[in-house]
Amino acid sequence: MFEKLNLLIPFGNYIRNKSFQNFIFLALIQSSNVLISIISMPLLIQSIGVDQFGLVNLALSVIILLNILVGFGYNLSAPREVAILQGDKEALSHVVSNVFSGKILLASLATLLILVSVFGFNLFEEYQMILVFSVLLLFSEATLPLWFFQGLEKMKLVSIANIFSKLLFLMGIVLFIHSPEESKWVNFLMGFFGLGINLLLLGYIHSFLGIAFYQPEFSAIWKSLKDNSLLFFSNLASHISISGGLIVLSFFANAETLGMYSLAERVIMVLRLFPPFIFQAIIPNASRLYTEDLPAFFKFMKRVYKKVLVVGFFISACVHFAAPFIVQVLSRTALEESVLYLKILAIVPFLACLNVANVTMMMAADLRQLLFKASWLMCAFMVILAPVLTGHFGPIGLCFAIISTEIVVFLICLVLLYRHNRTLFYGFYS
Repeated sequence: MFEKLNLLIPFGNYIRNKSFQNFIFLALIQSSNVLISIISMPLLIQSIGVDQFGLVNLALSVIILLNILVGFGYNLSAPREVAILQGDKEALSHVVSNVFSGKILLASLATLLILVSVFGFNLFEEYQMILVFSVLLLFSEATLPLWFFQGLEKMKLVSIANIFSKLLFLMGIVLFIHSPEESKWVNFLMGFFGLGINLLLLGYIHSFLGIAFYQPEFSAIWKSLKDNSLLFFSNLASHISISGGLIVLSFFANAETLGMYSLAERVIMVLRLFPPFIFQAIIPNASRLYTEDLPAFFKFMKRVYKKVLVVGFFISACVHFAAPFIVQVLSRTALEESVLYLKILAIVPFLACLNVANVTMMMAADLRQLLFKASWLMCAFMVILAPVLTGHFGPIGLCFAIISTEIVVFLICLVLLYRHNRTLFYGFYS
């Protein structure tokens, strides 16, 4: 009996650990986003059709790209500031006010870019109104206080709020989206419910946590933008490389082909979240081991890397062989083109897993400049190769461009590690 009790007590302490709770609630947010995305796909395809589904996703791709501008690295830098200042409510209030003000200003700038592009230069012809109605997502991103609760290590409330907003979005699809003409409201509903829940969270932060909201201090905002510029450009390059394919395809294909490809890409991009999530989970422990015990760091990294590769291979194999079933479930029809694209792209999650160790070692050793170089070399390769292959071979060419990019960025990171930190290179790969 006492042996059982001794086993339960450490486990109970482990559960109460704030870092472990952060990990669990981050996992809950990510998994709920994935689940809602999967559930919404067949609902939207049935309601608005494959071609409009492709245009909605194309508009969403543009918004997500601009959300990198809105985030501007704050989601990586701001949690650290909150953690350091959480005992000083006055200083924390100024930081919170400036971060939210900066993100809202960036969201306004991104909205202006969209409006000028649509109404001034007549760009995005096929999905102009869908894109205009999607701008609410920019302000939903700007007001999302996830970084604040991360810094406080109190993720429970924001994870519940995130799930609630996604459920409201699903309800909105069922109640209001019934025909292709209503496709412009899809992203609007996502932004509307997200923004509404975020405003309630801001009210909670002010009323119950005692955080005051001050007028923006433009000098402090400008300094934070300069400090975050490297993180912003790294995130931008990575996003263009990974998620820019649909935008490239839009220059060469019609709406129906976009819809076919978009269905396959959405499945793959959801599954490709596995490697970044593993990185977020292991980077705190990896960073600690790197500074305290280098042999233990390499042992830990090798153990994790082997498991990640096995899981990544399993995911890719399952998607490849289950592609017809996946497409049938999501679209309620046998879309042969989507099945073909999904079979080709199925290897992407495994290839993305190859680079988990390289990226983790770079961050643990604080080699941000190497990560920045790797991100932009990867982006340059994708930007050059994708239009060429897509122009010649259509969506299949784009699929191979995406696969090639995953392989090339792994090789780039290997070369950069070998050239700039051979201790890491030989310690891990020997």
